[in-house]
Amino acid sequence: MKIIIDTDPGQDDAVAILVALASPEIELLGITTVGGNVSVAHTTANALKTLELAGRTDIPVHAGAARPLRRAPVDAAHVHGATGFEGVDLPPPRLRAQAEPAAEFLVRTLASHPPGSVTLCTIGPMTNIALALRHAPAIASRIGRIVAMIGAWSEVGNITAAAEFNAYADPDAAAAVFASGIPIVMVPLDVTHRLQISAARLSRLRALGNRIGPVVADWFAFEKRFEAEKYGTDGGPLHDPNTILLLLRPELYEGRSVNVRFETESPLTRGMSVVDWWGVSGLPANALVLRTVDADGVFALLNERLGRL
Repeated sequence: MKIIIDTDPGQDDAVAILVALASPEIELLGITTVGGNVSVAHTTANALKTLELAGRTDIPVHAGAARPLRRAPVDAAHVHGATGFEGVDLPPPRLRAQAEPAAEFLVRTLASHPPGSVTLCTIGPMTNIALALRHAPAIASRIGRIVAMIGAWSEVGNITAAAEFNAYADPDAAAAVFASGIPIVMVPLDVTHRLQISAARLSRLRALGNRIGPVVADWFAFEKRFEAEKYGTDGGPLHDPNTILLLLRPELYEGRSVNVRFETESPLTRGMSVVDWWGVSGLPANALVLRTVDADGVFALLNERLGRL
């Protein structure tokens, strides 16, 4: 499976990258970064650090959008820390990002591969994808599918009462991508909130017996402290790695093909994902929205892959 990861690392984004690197079924063509959890300067540095941590400096990183399509930037530094990588003190990266901007890399790479052969895994705001589509609309027919950690239905929001962070950070980009006709698999909070990174699960990560396990455990311990307090749970949700784990074991997840739109105008519900679960709008389905997950199966797969690094 040929994939590109579009990301705003963030500790859980880095874990998604590590799982992809640990999986021989996946060929990671490149990483594109976007401002989101923290600034694009930090997300780019963090992507480079992740590749060096895994010893995979052969993967190109392309820096992308620093801000949303038409709004002031927001971030989630209150969750991820000022750099996005709090919890582990990794050295500054020696690896450097490519000169080619993210949107241009996306257009060029998709044009150079057979139609339908590349999957985009989007685990941050969708700004880079929207910019690439704006520049070259024809790439929509070349993307095999997008697997996106974005939005929510019954779990509503995690940055506001109505919106999930990746959608809230750039709802115009999310609306454009979901209206593009590209096949989309949406991994919403309804799935990720069923995957709690408990103290017992952190202990199993620390016991993997390699240098990656303790790093991931320390990242999660820092990041999930905020969510555990907010939700009153033993640990916080596993978000972004699901986009990669789904590719490896799709049978662990179930959902329904429905119509999804994103609110772009209302100050009260900006970024809300309007999921037409019951088909009342009459609009055609544009996404497979996941809703249930085998939690034990997901964490077993996560540990097995991280244990390979």
